[in-house]
Parts: sequence; C-alpha cells; structure tokens
Amino acid sequence: MSGCLSVAQDLIRIPSVNPPGDEADCINYLAGLLERTGLSVERYEFAPNRPSLIARLSGTSNDPPLCFTGHVDVVPLGLQPWSQRPFGGDIVDGRLYGRGSSDMKAGIAAFVEAARVSSSNRLRRGITLVITSGEETGCQGAFDLARRDVLGSASLLIVAEPSLNELILAHKGSLRLAVTAKGKTAHSSMPHLGDNAIYKAAKWISRLEQLEIAKSKHPLLDSTTLCTTTIHGGLNINSVPDAVTFTIDLRSIPGHTHAELLEAVRNALTSEAEIETVMDVPGFSTSQEDLAVQSVIAAYQKTLGRSPVPRGAPYFTDASALTPAFKNVPTVVLGPGDMQQAHQTDEYCLVKSIDETLEIYGQLIRDVCY
Repeated sequence: MSGCLSVAQDLIRIPSVNPPGDEADCINYLAGLLERTGLSVERYEFAPNRPSLIARLSGTSNDPPLCFTGHVDVVPLGLQPWSQRPFGGDIVDGRLYGRGSSDMKAGIAAFVEAARVSSSNRLRRGITLVITSGEETGCQGAFDLARRDVLGSASLLIVAEPSLNELILAHKGSLRLAVTAKGKTAHSSMPHLGDNAIYKAAKWISRLEQLEIAKSKHPLLDSTTLCTTTIHGGLNINSVPDAVTFTIDLRSIPGHTHAELLEAVRNALTSEAEIETVMDVPGFSTSQEDLAVQSVIAAYQKTLGRSPVPRGAPYFTDASALTPAFKNVPTVVLGPGDMQQAHQTDEYCLVKSIDETLEIYGQLIRDVCY
C-alpha cells in the first residue's frame, strides 16, 4: 500500500466532524508526520481545539514557493445508515470509503505525500502546505490565517478539493444574507389588529424571485444566482406573527461585486427590511494562459497523456480567503475526490484517482521546484 493511501486512511479514521469541529487530532497527526519529514510547521488556532497549520519546505532561491491547501474538517454523517464504516478508511473494490474521503482528506494525503517524497531532494523553489480547519462552515481557519498575515508568498496555489482530477480555473463566491420582516402580534381571530410579518416576507420573497440578478456570463461559471433557502417565523398557530426571518444565498461570478448584489437586494425590498450579512466570500478566476497554470497543464499532460479541459465550479473553497491573502496568486482546484460524493452517505474516493493526483502533484513539483 502506498504511503499516500495510508495517510488518507489515517485521516479518515480520525473523526473531525464540523460542527463542532475538533480538528486538532487531524492537524496534530499531520504536523507530526511533516515535522518528522523535515518540514517546519506552525500551528494557529482560531478557536479552542481548532488549529490550522502551515508547513514549509525551503528552497535555495528567493522564488515564491509552490503552495498546496486543503481542509481537514468534514460534514456530519446524516441520518441515513452507512453500508461502510464512516470512519473506517476501508478499501472495497478500488474505493476508499469514509466521511471526508472525497471531501477532502484524500487530496490532503496526496500533497502531503508529494511533499514528503520531495523533502529528500535539494529544491530550488520551496513548497508551502496550508492545512485548515473550519472550511465547511465558512473558511474560518483560512480567513484566520489571512488576518494573521502569516502565509508569506506563493507562485501558485493548488486547492486539492474534489475535481476528479479535472482542472478547475474558477469558482463562484457566496454572499449570504438574513432578511427580517417585523410586524405586530394579535389574536389570529382578529388579524386586523395585528401586522402579519409572514405576508411581508412572502411579498419580498416573490420580488426576489423575479429579480434579474445575472449581470453577465463568465465563460466557465455562467451567471450569478440567487436562492431563498430558509424561512422561520411565527409564535403559534393562533397568533398573528410579528417577526419572520428568511435567508438568501447569492453565488457570484468574479467581477460581480457583493456591494452591487447587496444594493440590488435592498432595492427589491422595502426600507422596512432588516438585512444582515451572514457570509461574504469572493470567488476566483485564473486565466488558462497564466504561466503558472501552464505548468500545471504540462504536468497533467506528462502524467495522464492528455490535456485537461478547464472547468468552473459553483461551490467555493478556501481559495476565497487564501487567493486574496496571497495577493491574488494564480489558483487552480485539482484533487482526487468526486464532488458528487461530497457530503453523501457512503462517501468514497477512487484509489486510482488518488494515485493519479499524487503523480500529477509529484510531476508539478519536479517541474517547478527542482
């Protein structure tokens, strides 16, 4: 069994469900592994027992290092029973099963192993590994590292999120809003004495449904979207509701600013609407012609014998925090997992895909760091 696969199994066998998080055991395991290999490791906690780490392998030049990133937190198991052990790391019929196998512990294992293999060589360009906690609930660990200004520089950021080893050159941002409608309570047999907040919220939601939010189209991401996702309100069945809150998730293409989107939502509602920003994370877009991206494409071609087809992703990743923190470094998403497996019951990652990712990462390191 490869060292990469063994690391992936070890990570899956360490539960790191978020919420509540408790990613420390995963981070400590990786820190120990990397320190024993000769990398320098720094840990930073954004909350108790919730650290992220930055590991560095120095090069002989002053060229900005090649950077890989991934997160160790995983989503809850859900209510459906699993046919495989969710924290077993078992391999069945060429599939590595377990929560986080695709999203995204196999990806972390691949770049950790690629760095470990490279550690015995004299590198011209250094390697930085950024491994975070709290990604699933808003990139908390990544934003914490960005705020601390401890990342340094990077020539290229590889995000090992699930892409089935396809090359993702852009993903959307997310602006999440909570909108509250206020009214006045009264007995439901005398509704004229109250002010029904549900009716207000329903009108506002209807306006948002008709809102033309698409500004333009991105070649890989299509257009910005808006979706009303939750609604909560009312006291009991025989009272006029005096407050309702609903949430909106806007997924933005790069270049469509969140200030513009917030203004569009405000204009669609009334001055009565109380709007709170719950999350505000940008997307990214990197040109295929960028020289750093061309190095990834070259490594891909050498490894798999074909050229990748650039794609976009509707979800966001830690790149939302790290790409700006690295001064808008060229960024790609490339990892062994399958996004359709992410957050699923009986989540798995193909062993073949993990092996391919390790080869691509290894070739890229040889091409740009040796």
